[in-house]
Amino acid sequence: MLGKLKNWKKSAKVFSKEDIMKGQMPSHIAIIMDGNGRWAKKRALPRSAGHHEGMKVVRRVTKLANELGVKVLTVYAFSTENWKRPKLEVDYLMKLPEEFLGTFLPELIEENVQVRIMGDKTALPKHTLSAVEKAVEETKENTGLVLNFALNYGSRSEIMSAVKQVLMDSKEGTFNLDDLDENLFSTYLMSNKLVDPDLLIRTSGEIRLSNFMLWQLAYTEFWFTDVLWPDFKEQHLLEAINEFQQRGRRYGGV
Repeated sequence: MLGKLKNWKKSAKVFSKEDIMKGQMPSHIAIIMDGNGRWAKKRALPRSAGHHEGMKVVRRVTKLANELGVKVLTVYAFSTENWKRPKLEVDYLMKLPEEFLGTFLPELIEENVQVRIMGDKTALPKHTLSAVEKAVEETKENTGLVLNFALNYGSRSEIMSAVKQVLMDSKEGTFNLDDLDENLFSTYLMSNKLVDPDLLIRTSGEIRLSNFMLWQLAYTEFWFTDVLWPDFKEQHLLEAINEFQQRGRRYGGV
C-alpha cells in the first residue's frame, strides 16, 4: 500500500514541456511497450483492441518526443519470441504497421520524422515489410526525430549474428582480431547508425529487459511504471524524462 501511495504522489506532479526542455534531454529513448493485452482483458475486449489502442499511443509519444528535441525513439514493436503467440494475434500484429503507417506517414513526413526498422526482416510477411520499407524510403531525407521500429528483433540473435560476422571478417583479413574493441564490435550491431539509448522506459509493471538491446543498454537509465501502454500519456513521458534529468550518470566513475 505504501508503495502505491508513493507512486501516486510521484505521478501527482504535473510536468510542463517547457520545464522539461530546460534540462538535459535524452538523445535516444527506447520503450518496451507492454500491457496491451492486459488493458484489453480488463475491458473484456479482444487483445487486438489493446494493440490497436497502443499504436495510437506510439503516435502521441512520437509527436511529443519530436517536439522535445529527442533524436531517436526506438519502440519494441515485435520480438523474435512473439511468434509463439496465437496465430490470430500474430497476424493482427503483422497488419498493424500497414494500418499505422498508412494513416500516420503523411504526418511523419510533415513533421520531419525519419522511420527506420531494426530486426530480422526475412521472416516478416511481405505486406508488413512493404509498408515499413515504404515509410523508410519516403522519410529517408528527413532530419528530425528517428522513429526506429524494433520489429522481429531479439538482442541475443543480433549479438550472435554480429559475432559470426566479426569472425568471418577477421578470417578474411578485413581487420586484425587483436584490434577488435567495443567500438568496432558495435558497428556490427543493427543499431550501428544510432547512439545507444540514454533512457529506457518499460510499462505495465514488468521489470525485465525481455531480450531487448542488451549490449546497447549497458549504461542506460531505466524507468519502470505500472501504467499499461494504452494508458501511457504524454505526461508519463515527461515524468520519465524528468526522472532521467535528476540522475547522475557517472559511467563507472565518481
